[in-house]
Amino acid sequence: MIPALPSVGDQAGYLVRDNTITPPAPTRPAQLVESTFYATEGIEMDERLMPFEPDTDIRPVELAPGVSLGVTGRLSGKPQRPGTFAHAVQLCRGTDCVEQLVTIVVYRNVPWEPVNLAFPGKVGTPLSGDIAVDGGPTGVLPTFSVTDYDKLPKGVSIGPDGHVGGVPVAAGLFEIPVRICVAGNCAGVVVKLIVV
Repeated sequence: MIPALPSVGDQAGYLVRDNTITPPAPTRPAQLVESTFYATEGIEMDERLMPFEPDTDIRPVELAPGVSLGVTGRLSGKPQRPGTFAHAVQLCRGTDCVEQLVTIVVYRNVPWEPVNLAFPGKVGTPLSGDIAVDGGPTGVLPTFSVTDYDKLPKGVSIGPDGHVGGVPVAAGLFEIPVRICVAGNCAGVVVKLIVV
């Protein structure tokens, strides 16, 4: 390839076998930390868009039936029907604006319940188990979060996948509050550790 000299104000082109071509336009990197969100039909959504760049203005828009995006980046509302909804969102810094596709995946409201919430253990012995969920939409993995870490016994952890592990260092009955979410359908439970 031989660069062709542009006239003043023109963009450089390239000659390939006597044909002038324009170089491809550079693609912009993603502007959001996360652009796909999961929700359940009829359950209030409370998520937030997180731009990589500080001081990014977000243009409000309706992203799915019943779900709107506010100027603060908050996704709110109750999804009205299941489906996958994609919408371009404008992100601006000053007068420079870009669009990024945001996708909302809305699942049918399929009831679910937690199972396996009690775990026996021994001081100094590795503990391993999993909190489980029965029901819910097919193919959706639940997420687990401890809501009060002061209740978690020393040496034990509960991961975002529901795995309970570690080596307990003290005996006792421990009741740990955990929030379980399945596609935005969340409930609080108490996980019991019985350590002898």
